[in-house]
Amino acid sequence: MASLVQRENLAPSHIFHFVMIKPTHYDDEGYPIQWVRSIIPSNTLACLNGLAEDAQHRQILGPDVQISLSVYDETNCRVVPARIIRKIRKTGGRALIALVGVQSNQFPRAVDLGRQFAQAGFPVCIGGFHVSGCMAMLPELPADIRQAQALGISLFAGEAEEGRLDQVLKDAFAGKLATIYNHMDDLPSLEGEPPPILPARLLHRTVRSLSSADLGRGCPYQCSFCTIINVQGRKSRVRTADDLERIVRENYAQDIKRFFITDDNFARNTNWEKLFDRLIALRAEGMTFTFVIQVDTLCHKIPGFIEKAGKAGVTQVFIGLENINPENLIGANKRQNKITEYRELLQKWRAQGVVTYAGYILGFPADTKESILRDIEIIKRELPIDILEFFFLTPLPGSEDHKMLVKKGVWMDSDMNKFDLNHRVSHHNTMSDAEWEDAYRAAWRTFYTPDHVRTILRRKAATPNGRMKMTLHMIIWFYLAITFEGVHPLEAGVFRLTSRRDRRPGMKRENPLIFYPRVYGRELIKYARALPIALRFDRMRREAEKATDRWTYTDLATAAPRDDEYETLDLYVATTGGGAALMRKRREDAIRAHAAGAINAGI
Repeated sequence: MASLVQRENLAPSHIFHFVMIKPTHYDDEGYPIQWVRSIIPSNTLACLNGLAEDAQHRQILGPDVQISLSVYDETNCRVVPARIIRKIRKTGGRALIALVGVQSNQFPRAVDLGRQFAQAGFPVCIGGFHVSGCMAMLPELPADIRQAQALGISLFAGEAEEGRLDQVLKDAFAGKLATIYNHMDDLPSLEGEPPPILPARLLHRTVRSLSSADLGRGCPYQCSFCTIINVQGRKSRVRTADDLERIVRENYAQDIKRFFITDDNFARNTNWEKLFDRLIALRAEGMTFTFVIQVDTLCHKIPGFIEKAGKAGVTQVFIGLENINPENLIGANKRQNKITEYRELLQKWRAQGVVTYAGYILGFPADTKESILRDIEIIKRELPIDILEFFFLTPLPGSEDHKMLVKKGVWMDSDMNKFDLNHRVSHHNTMSDAEWEDAYRAAWRTFYTPDHVRTILRRKAATPNGRMKMTLHMIIWFYLAITFEGVHPLEAGVFRLTSRRDRRPGMKRENPLIFYPRVYGRELIKYARALPIALRFDRMRREAEKATDRWTYTDLATAAPRDDEYETLDLYVATTGGGAALMRKRREDAIRAHAAGAINAGI
């Protein structure tokens, strides 16, 4: 017994610091975009932390090595490399600095952080979609990645499950970190792998303490603007219902009850029904949790999918609508999106009381400023979408679009920091740069008019369990982020943090006598201007709830389908390629009807 106690109290002779940092990116003035509370947690950070905790538990570096884990999400905290370096040196031991889940727009910031650690003599590794996408799609590494390598920074492409993180940690501890870890040709299984998890103290830095999980990776479609299919593959790789239950229970034990499922398309997760059934069973135990999921525009064709989603606790759904012009969708290889399905899809989600978000891409070849604004007006009248968010069509590294432009030598902005879908980084074939940028700004203004906000709230008020306050909060969030913060709502947060010393290298550090009055004065002005708008929208909510015709209100978007709607709705008769899409639907309906008749006739 004495020897056992001695072994338990024996201090490790070595310490290995594994520092995981999810970088943000710079705003237009060169300052990192940071908040007291950010909106979305980093699931990649959660995945890597879960794997690292498992490696720590298994003592992969030996029983005499203590693995110390440090996790930073730069969207909601300031990362100061000098402080981290001092902390490591004070404690002693070896270290690995990992820049985690780095997207293309975050790569410049990741390199700027990594440079400071590398210059201090610490091994640094960058992984994420930018590195993985470039390795998957380009014949040679682009200049920005080669520059990172020249600083001595290692690269990790692919996913870290199935022992791959173990190998990196062992190599770093031994002082033999490889230049490149390329696992793009061997994507791992997710079943039984350690689930994503972050400490509650980090999740509380997100709005309403939101957690995350990926229950599947990969997508079977071939959208030319998408990076998912080339980084995560086109085959669905999924976690089990047991994995999901463990994720929910571990977070629930930390009093975390809201989840964002990061699957790019949960409707194509081959385990969707088992996963929903497990969530329904957990809710039957009395657990109260909610989920946000992402789906495609054909999910309503899966029997029981939307109904089970509602029972499982899904309160918000993001739908990749992308566009309402069939010609644009076909040109982007997004043939699975059929505008003739949009109304039925959205009305089914509405019947479950789920708040619907739709992504909408601006800048397809057939787009003009006039057609964009026309289409938004059509959406407002004819589709019951609660939240619409806009993106520039962006040739992201890792997409087929980016690969083709590189191959053809077509101009793209050389600053990866702008590849955030909120900046124009290429030219349009018909719109001038100014026209395209003006169309993007006008799109936001056109959808979030006071009149349309009132209409959205009236629709929600007429829906049982319509989640009025949730819808209102998201409308305010999206409107204010674009109007006052100048960032995309998915990058926004609560109370902006701006550090004078963290300005992007190459940009002049501001005089404190100018910087602080400007920054804090601007914040005060923003909130003073935003408050009346928020109060006005809330007044609209109360009016909608008290309206005498609250439960009988209907409009064109929420009304039951009419027999003549294919001949009368602008969605079908005014959009580019709408007529051809309608003809295809009728042809497909006729084929199905003929096949059904033949079966019934016993042929």
